[in-house]
Formats: sequence, structure tokens, C-alpha cells
Amino acid sequence: MRKRLSPDQRQEVHDLFRRYLHRQGFRQTPERFEVLDALYDTDEHIDADELYYRLRTRKRSISRATVYNTLNLLEACDLVISHQFGDKGATRYEPSFRYWQHDHLICLDCSKVLEFCDPRIQRIQDLVAEIYNFEIKSHDLNLYGHCRRDDCTHRQSGLAR
Repeated sequence: MRKRLSPDQRQEVHDLFRRYLHRQGFRQTPERFEVLDALYDTDEHIDADELYYRLRTRKRSISRATVYNTLNLLEACDLVISHQFGDKGATRYEPSFRYWQHDHLICLDCSKVLEFCDPRIQRIQDLVAEIYNFEIKSHDLNLYGHCRRDDCTHRQSGLAR
């Protein structure tokens, strides 16, 4: 579970986005900041359509195009990270401000995404980079399998618990 941002950190995120929009010549619309806040308010890896539906319950005037375009802008200014977890091509997003490197377990039945962080992975990455004289900028480790949660939807019958 992601730690919620403090009000000062949330303001910093808004300021970073505001400066990015200004530098790029984009308008600073309330709708764009609604998308930003809605994404930072969730503890999930969320796709654009789910984010759109959540926003529609709060604000009637936001369009699906605004959600998609804003997510692209947020990713371009490094406030959002996108992931392809193999679930029918849906891109999922998560906040990246004060981002801590982590990896993912993805259930092939219910598409639940669990985050984990193990410092041994970082040590292996550092060792491999040193051996190959390589500067690693980022890594993405996604492990796919079947969760054993009782409420897992679409579980294959006969799957061992």
C-alpha cells in the first residue's frame, strides 16, 4: 500500500505539474488537476477507463480524452509511471512522486497486482551493472501466477490453494 502524500507534498506535486504545463505551453485546467488528484488518491494500479469512471462520479464535465491526455502529460513529466501487466493490453498507472523502487506480483485469474520490495534485487542489479559496465536507469520485474486469495475471481477450478 502506498503512503498518502502530506498536504505539502501534494502541493509540490501540483507545482511540478503546473511548471511542466507552463514550460510545454499547455493550459492549466482544473480538469487536469482533477485527474492528477484522483490518481494520487488511489492505492491501486489503475487504468485510464477506471480513473475516468471514478472522476465522472465526482465531476460531470470531464471527458475520457482529457483523462487519457492528462495521463500522458503526467507520465511525460515523471509524476506517473505506466505499466503493461499483460492483462489484455490495458495500461495501468501509479503515482511516481516520492517513488520507491518496487516490483509486482500479478494474478493471472483476477488481475490483482501486489507490490513488493526486496533489497536483494537491488543488490543483484548493482552487481550485474558493475560486471557488465552498464548504467541501469530503471528496471521492471513482474511475476505472473495465481494468487491463493479466497476472493480471487475467475480462479481456475482445481487450482491448489
